[in-house]
Amino acid sequence: MFNLFKRKAAEPTETRSVQGGFTGQVMALRENWISGQTGLADLTATVQACVGLWEGALAASDVQGTDLLSRAVMASAARSLALRGESLWYVGDEGLRPVSDYDFSTSGGKVKAYRLTIPDAGGGRSITALASEVLHFKTGVDSSAPWSGTSPLRRASLTAELLNTLERALAETYGNAPIGSAVVPFPESTGTDLETLAAGFKGRRGRVLLRESVNVAAQGSVAPASDWKPQDLTPDLERAMMTQNWKAARDSVLAAYGVLPGGYDAATTGPMVREMQRHLAGWTLQPMAMLMAEEATEKLGSTVEIDVMRPVQAYDVSGRARAMATLVQGLAMAKEAGIDPDAALRLVNWGLDDAAF
Repeated sequence: MFNLFKRKAAEPTETRSVQGGFTGQVMALRENWISGQTGLADLTATVQACVGLWEGALAASDVQGTDLLSRAVMASAARSLALRGESLWYVGDEGLRPVSDYDFSTSGGKVKAYRLTIPDAGGGRSITALASEVLHFKTGVDSSAPWSGTSPLRRASLTAELLNTLERALAETYGNAPIGSAVVPFPESTGTDLETLAAGFKGRRGRVLLRESVNVAAQGSVAPASDWKPQDLTPDLERAMMTQNWKAARDSVLAAYGVLPGGYDAATTGPMVREMQRHLAGWTLQPMAMLMAEEATEKLGSTVEIDVMRPVQAYDVSGRARAMATLVQGLAMAKEAGIDPDAALRLVNWGLDDAAF
């Protein structure tokens, strides 16, 4: 009977590791709800404009070597990269399928296997796949966690939080502050008379209103000479410099996404807009597209190339035409002088892998 008092063996504890998937996002939102409204800069128009630029440019890019990376896949991957820093796609018999949540195991810093959640209308389903069966696009990879990416907002979380705080403060100010309201002094009177007086001012724009003066004598004393001097209750936003700080935070977020802030200035010009497009495509999106092409080449078994520059016309057309004319003239002169044209091109570092030194 002593077996009744034996302690039951403890059940093994199941541990899981979720890195930045749907479950992790839900937990992060719960944490923000408890600690305060922070980290919600992705709800601002500035961030959505940057995400739209990423999405549009990658959707318009030229993809060679595979039919799996359609424009819809590229647009969805761009949005996920901009907001989450990574995008996962399962390579199945039906093509690429998006992944909403995932878990993984690593060996030597590289992912070996995934446990994926494929979204469906009636609820997602989980599957297990090897690393070679999953396209894992990443940006902002840290050496301490090479298996996951980070979004620009996470890398610049302080600026993103400032932008969110300023926009929320401005929204609450314009929604709750007594903008355009004024307090008018009036002799001591009952509440009914004050309500009647306030109603008399309503809709009286452009008219001369005559009211009783506040300079009255009561019990032998004279009231202060504050005769009809209204006090404006509109908050002074200029002294708080909220709009200037908002513009500075907006420009910082634009720079974090690779967008030149001058392109969104009120006094911007056409050349500045084109330079913004060239900067975004050349220094942010094209390197990202090349990383995506390397991942697709490794997992799909064919050489994949992704070009962002040509479809979005992110180059100086007139300068390129002048360079072409100069190049043709130089090749003609090299041929007349008996110089190998290929050697001449290598001297000016023209071409892919020209081995110029």
